[in-house]
Amino acid sequence: MLKQRTLKTLVKTVGIGVHSGARVELVLRPAAADTGLVFRRTDLDPAVDVRAEPHAVVDTRMATTLGRDGATIATVEHLASALAGLGIDNCHIDVDAGEIPVMDGSAASFVFLIQSAGVVELNAPRRFVRVKKPVRIEDGDKWAQLAPHFGYKLSFSIDFKHPAIDATEQHVEVDLARDPYVTAVARARTFGFVNEVEALRAMGLGQGGNLENLIVMDEYRVLNVDGLRSGDEFAKHKLLDAMGDMAMLGHPLLAAYSAHKSGHAINNKLLRALLADAEAWDFVTFEDRAAAPAAYLQPAFA
Repeated sequence: MLKQRTLKTLVKTVGIGVHSGARVELVLRPAAADTGLVFRRTDLDPAVDVRAEPHAVVDTRMATTLGRDGATIATVEHLASALAGLGIDNCHIDVDAGEIPVMDGSAASFVFLIQSAGVVELNAPRRFVRVKKPVRIEDGDKWAQLAPHFGYKLSFSIDFKHPAIDATEQHVEVDLARDPYVTAVARARTFGFVNEVEALRAMGLGQGGNLENLIVMDEYRVLNVDGLRSGDEFAKHKLLDAMGDMAMLGHPLLAAYSAHKSGHAINNKLLRALLADAEAWDFVTFEDRAAAPAAYLQPAFA
């Protein structure tokens, strides 16, 4: 049987919120079968829990934000991407502020935390959401789609019309049946533009962003001294974000995700549209591991 997974032990770290600029302590804790990903604001009295699900997403400006009863937890997508990429079905995620810490702007620090905690199987089958027919959301020239696929693969294309970005790969594809999340996706960092800083900060966003936790560009070039980590880092980070946004479904996907210029808002609308069409999806489990898709039998999921 392909079983659900959680962390072996508690693990924690401290960082800052890229939008709030606030110091944040993050604690990841093991969770029982069928718990899902549950985010908790421990700084509130009483503490507020928010389970990752599409209808719990309350804001998609520059990040994916979950909310319940007026309490919000922002920038959940990088951590959610790492949890999905390492096959964690159930986890309690505690933060003492309104945002997940940005760390280095990628999912690599969260991968390290999860690997440090270790992973254990639970005596319950993994419940996959199997996409049975294409579901698509369009907004002008932007779009995102989920289509049937026996496994999990993602493709993403970008078009920023910026010299530094145009000089890199504009399209990326990752098939988890062959491409390990840790090496193929996790290290791609988020990015921003100097000329947007004042506008973002006027909106209360981007308060903690700096050259240590994102790729920064002026009108022509990347300002980070060490440059890019890979020639496809911009497009790859958008794919990393998409994996985190798809993880808001609360279950692993059997699907092919593809998108062009999509963002958090379109990704969330895509999940809501999927769930709204009862003929577009169903739940499946695998009693025989040999019958499971190769994407979920890789070392990260073993």
